[in-house]
Amino acid sequence: MQKEAKLLYAQPVIEKQVEVLKDECKSLKSKGITPCLKVILVGNNPGSVIYTNSKKKFAEKIGANCEIINLDESTGEEEFLKVVNEFNNDDLVHGILIQLPLPKSLSQIDTTDLVVPHKDVDGFHYENVAKLYRGQLGETSMIPCTPKGIVTMAKYYGIDFAGKNVVIVGRSLIVGKPLSLLLSNLNATVTLAHSKTQNLKDLTKTADIIVTAIGSPKLFTKEYFRDDNSQIIFDVGINRSEDGKLCGDCDFANIKDQVAAITPVPKGVGPMTIFSVSQNLISAAKK
Repeated sequence: MQKEAKLLYAQPVIEKQVEVLKDECKSLKSKGITPCLKVILVGNNPGSVIYTNSKKKFAEKIGANCEIINLDESTGEEEFLKVVNEFNNDDLVHGILIQLPLPKSLSQIDTTDLVVPHKDVDGFHYENVAKLYRGQLGETSMIPCTPKGIVTMAKYYGIDFAGKNVVIVGRSLIVGKPLSLLLSNLNATVTLAHSKTQNLKDLTKTADIIVTAIGSPKLFTKEYFRDDNSQIIFDVGINRSEDGKLCGDCDFANIKDQVAAITPVPKGVGPMTIFSVSQNLISAAKK
């Protein structure tokens, strides 16, 4: 008899961990260090505005300072770089986050290494990625936020990656590639699939754990998974369905009765990403 999947919600994970961040923030403040995050937002992309406000709200919830620097969409490259460098050189600023996407006028800028490594709360700088590649991760490492959030969530729910066959669908620099490195460091056997992968359905059916991160609403239906309630799904996709509602890369209603566990969209991986920004901010302030 089939049973409905266990839903992996972010909220209980965050509720358990948030007190730890509050205590760490309070400890830093007692030493005269108030963790400070600057979020650089260019223009007024509705999704970006919501996302930056969520980051600010959570950072302030744990006791940190967060300011959204909202630059006009017409801001030129020179002015934009000036703002970033100002915060790079300000010792009272511990974390810097450049909200993507940038408007077309700045789209030629490679933001990967604009923020100095020790303030790079996104974890995108080449030095931080190199440490991830080498497996040189410590308490204050800057790890990309979505991969970090997935691992934090998995630990809370007792999901062990060691020895597991993991298929990640999506090879972005933000999720797929860094997650493949992170899970390899945790002794998983990782396959990084993408839009050009042949026989994708056959591949996902062999996996113990599947991470979908390609931004295609409800692409993954029953045909992509085994019918034995044994697989675990982390759905990273945040899309709009035809009726305007938020949905993931997985057709949630279609598959929830044949997998062991799945992250819902919304309330799944998304909040974990925002939580990880504040985790990285505290790590940066400790340095």
